[in-house]
Amino acid sequence: MSSIMVWMTILAFIGTVILILWRPKGINEAVPAMAGALLVILSGSVSISDLGTITETISGAAITIMATIVMAIVLESFGFFHWMAEKLAEKARGSGIRLFWYVNLLCFLMTLFFNNDGSILITTPILVMLLNNMGLKNHQKIPYLLSGGLIATASSAPIGVSNIVNLIALKIVNMTLYMHTAMMFIPATLGLLFLVVLLFFRFHKDIPKTVPTRVSGLSNPAYHPLKAPIETDNDKKQTRFMRNVLLFVLAVRLSLFAASYFSIPVSVMAVFGSLVLLSWRWIYLKVPPIDMLKKTPWYILVFAFGMYVIIYGLHNIGLTEWLIHFMHPIVSGSLLHASVMMGLLLTVLSNIFNNHPALMVGTLTLTNMNLDPLSLKISYLANVIGSDIGSLLLPMGTLATLMWMHILKKGKVRITWKQYVKITITVIPPTLIFTLFILYYWVSWLF
Repeated sequence: MSSIMVWMTILAFIGTVILILWRPKGINEAVPAMAGALLVILSGSVSISDLGTITETISGAAITIMATIVMAIVLESFGFFHWMAEKLAEKARGSGIRLFWYVNLLCFLMTLFFNNDGSILITTPILVMLLNNMGLKNHQKIPYLLSGGLIATASSAPIGVSNIVNLIALKIVNMTLYMHTAMMFIPATLGLLFLVVLLFFRFHKDIPKTVPTRVSGLSNPAYHPLKAPIETDNDKKQTRFMRNVLLFVLAVRLSLFAASYFSIPVSVMAVFGSLVLLSWRWIYLKVPPIDMLKKTPWYILVFAFGMYVIIYGLHNIGLTEWLIHFMHPIVSGSLLHASVMMGLLLTVLSNIFNNHPALMVGTLTLTNMNLDPLSLKISYLANVIGSDIGSLLLPMGTLATLMWMHILKKGKVRITWKQYVKITITVIPPTLIFTLFILYYWVSWLF
């Protein structure tokens, strides 16, 4: 292996990460990812046959995530998220504290039903609009927006289908979505509950005691289902329509786990669900599916492919061998060591390099450690906890957090990195350790 190949691959990785975090002139993260991938291919550290393996590995995950995003876009055109924001204000019944819990529940469910990036992209602008229309001051908005952003991003941990990098990692370790959820849902959900409780006590003084009960200006005039049941004053008809849409999305989500259990490609059910929802919209809104070509963020596919090529190049030049030499004695010691140490390693890597490359590196490392099946599974799940929860320590840890900060800036809500870290440094480390310990005890009880 030539030194030129090694250094070109390393420089491609470092340069890509810097450009993704810096984003000069608002450049899309897919551009540096593909540029870095091309450099890695030119270096020779990734071969043509490797590209075939990479495509096979990420294709199912990419199709599933894109189909899920399409469903979210369709719901947005129905006005579902605006309607949900109005319901939040009503359900809070004038209590700022009650609104805090409802906002976090909404962010948890949106990530669970769709994915973390979609949850951030769709719910954050609506929450900003809701809080602005309530007339809250900047420091009063932060408890809702920061806690909601953290919960929305971390909520991709309980089920693997809520994050494209989790799905790719599932493919690498050959774990089914069903098994992932059985082992991970309880520990990760308890970890999220622990996190939101910590956030509540941390923000308690800043949460307004009272908020308006009804907020105007949130209605979305772009949809007209059933000749606009949403535009009439018939709240029951409106609620019934939204409930039916939500029940359908829930049924599609559950079908993904059923498909995984019966060894049916998860992507097949995801595509089927999105096609049905698109047809539903076409019938009632008279909007053909062609608009999805423009609205769907296809760059996510390019970004995922480019990053995986770069990570595969690092794997081929020996990065994973070095990590194996460093981590194998620790991970193979006990299941508790495997859970805690891999979670901490991925937290460090995620906050330095971003969680997408970190989880890919960590997962490729695990597959070459020759661990017993149970140790491999718990180590992989600890990786996910580190990359989905531990990565939230710094804004650069996840793309979702960077997008969240960009959306807040556009919405004229001021929050600096210092303000962000001042909160996360007190809530993320204890949540991470708590979740990793719960993971160990839960998996030990299961098996």
